[in-house]
Amino acid sequence: MRVFVTGARGFVGRHLVPRLLDEGFEVTATDRDLDVSDRAAVDARLKQVKPEAIVHLAAQSSVAASTEDPERTHRINYGGALSVLEGALRCGSRPRVLLIGSADQYGSAGPGSPPFREDSPLAPASEYARSKTEAERLGTSFLDAGLEVVRIRAFSHSGPGQSDAFALSSFARQTAEIEAGRREPVLRVGNLDSVRDYLDVDDVVEAYLRLLDPDVAADIYNVASGVGTRLGELLDALLDLADQRPSIERDPERFRPADCSIGDASRLRAATGWKPAVPIERTLERLLDDWRRKIKES
Repeated sequence: MRVFVTGARGFVGRHLVPRLLDEGFEVTATDRDLDVSDRAAVDARLKQVKPEAIVHLAAQSSVAASTEDPERTHRINYGGALSVLEGALRCGSRPRVLLIGSADQYGSAGPGSPPFREDSPLAPASEYARSKTEAERLGTSFLDAGLEVVRIRAFSHSGPGQSDAFALSSFARQTAEIEAGRREPVLRVGNLDSVRDYLDVDDVVEAYLRLLDPDVAADIYNVASGVGTRLGELLDALLDLADQRPSIERDPERFRPADCSIGDASRLRAATGWKPAVPIERTLERLLDDWRRKIKES
């Protein structure tokens, strides 16, 4: 199968592309060489490649950055989806499209709330989440035009290569810098009472591979573990792997009200047999080791 991947040099793309190649897929990987909001450029590349599947990863994925520049976020996240979907219709091969969305589309729930299902109401609260919700609705509209558009709502995931704009990676980077003597032994955090449903990036990649199967219905799928863990517990687990125990300090810049986001992936499991395989402890270990290596080499 010929697969066209946008955002291939991003966090998930760097894990997905090698896996696709290992599995025997023919991959065209694009990143900053292709502005996904440029409809003519996307159209030309897709007509050239004529892929049988597209994994649309390219996005502005930071909630904070989306607040600072909502126009750019909308241009990339919504405009990029429009370019890819229109290009897929016109390229002559009618590819299956994996449109990657986010758990943020559901908003947040109170403690003890049931996991979000695909039919749960959407309540996007950030520019990022709103742009992903609009892109998903756009994807749904293209089903009527004959495109197989698989709409994915991925819950929190982490692993080697993730930006420190995200909580677990920020914890890991600060810890590695403290170990290396590059930072005072104080770890600055936001609200550790928030509850998240975390996956390893390799489990997310496995889900995407299974959803490329043309025998799987082009539907909306949560990619989630179904297990919520308090951020403070995850930080404790990370620090158990560290060479020293820093003090913890709340950073007003990072602090947000505590919330809860857990997903139900039973639809995905029923359709593909997928389930998470990587323990969160292993994810944290790989994440910390990756930051240790980067800091040592810097």
